[in-house]
Amino acid sequence: MTTTVPETGLLAAEDAATYAEWFACLAEPTRVRLLHAVAVAGTISVGALTEQLGISQSTCSHHVSKLAEVGFVLLHKEGTVTQVSVNTACCTGLPHAADAVMGVVARPCCPEDVPDDVTVRPLETGDWAAVRRVYAEGIATGNATFETEVPPRKSLEARWIPGHRWVAEIDGQVVGWAAASPVSNRACYSGVAETSVYVGEDFRSRGVGKALLHKQVTAADADGLWTLQTSIFPDNRASIALHYSAGFRTVGVRERIAQHHGIWRDTVLLERRRTCDDA
Repeated sequence: MTTTVPETGLLAAEDAATYAEWFACLAEPTRVRLLHAVAVAGTISVGALTEQLGISQSTCSHHVSKLAEVGFVLLHKEGTVTQVSVNTACCTGLPHAADAVMGVVARPCCPEDVPDDVTVRPLETGDWAAVRRVYAEGIATGNATFETEVPPRKSLEARWIPGHRWVAEIDGQVVGWAAASPVSNRACYSGVAETSVYVGEDFRSRGVGKALLHKQVTAADADGLWTLQTSIFPDNRASIALHYSAGFRTVGVRERIAQHHGIWRDTVLLERRRTCDDA
């Protein structure tokens, strides 16, 4: 959801009521443990939760029902077994609520601890085959994009802003890329761009995305782009966390925004306002 800040600067009453309901639900240690167990498992039965937490079936069912009422978890039946899964929207909603309540406005400018073995440089003509290969590996995860096939090179060249196309290398091999695209051809939005970051399947969790995002946001700041935005599937929690480290914030969850392989999916809309100066 989107937080509304009235002219008084105070949190909107409607948002405050929603957040209070969330926090009240979690003001019980067993529910916190249950939610954590479900989030880690992805999907788990009530019976397995009962055994894992060492509580009675009735106690577990009671607390699971309370979490489901607020929307933290989703329930579905498989035969006679109740399966519990985390509502991925709460993975972004909860941190955003905490930020809103605490009045957090200062966000990091860019990721820290960029790995020394990753080199980020402008995309060159000879990189396109590797870029499209990495794109295909992202598509294969099912949680990177609505695209089901890699767009043609000409389409990407026409879409991506010159000077904001980057590749990451390890030992001379292209292992990831980042690019920015204009969100509109209207002059008033000339400093607003939509960003993408992709990392090859064999090089994830090595700081490649962090290095790419660092270059992307610092180059955008230097070039006068005042807002960067990106849409990420709620399931892609690693990407959301990475973008938080670069000063992005959650604007809201766009429910059932488009179909992916015939299934309606949500996306989390994040944006980063240029923060390193008074833009």
